[in-house]
Amino acid sequence: MPKKKRSALKRIRQTRRRTAIKTLARSSARTAAKAARDAISAGTGETKDLVRKAASALDKAVKRGGLHKNAARRRKSRIARQAAKTKA
Repeated sequence: MPKKKRSALKRIRQTRRRTAIKTLARSSARTAAKAARDAISAGTGETKDLVRKAASALDKAVKRGGLHKNAARRRKSRIARQAAKTKA
């Protein structure tokens, strides 16, 4: 088995760190979006706050590279549309 160069070991460390950051961002965005959708369907009073938090979490996931910007925009749009429909 060949030896791994220092640069390869560094790339492995970087990849592990980046993967962990992106996974955390993606997971928190999914959790926030799910909480917002659940609040909308339940019709609770904190819907507006949870929709705002979901949008923020999706934007942070984009900033950290865990989610594509158009995917985040699409999810935010769907959540906002669903919230507006239940409000009306």
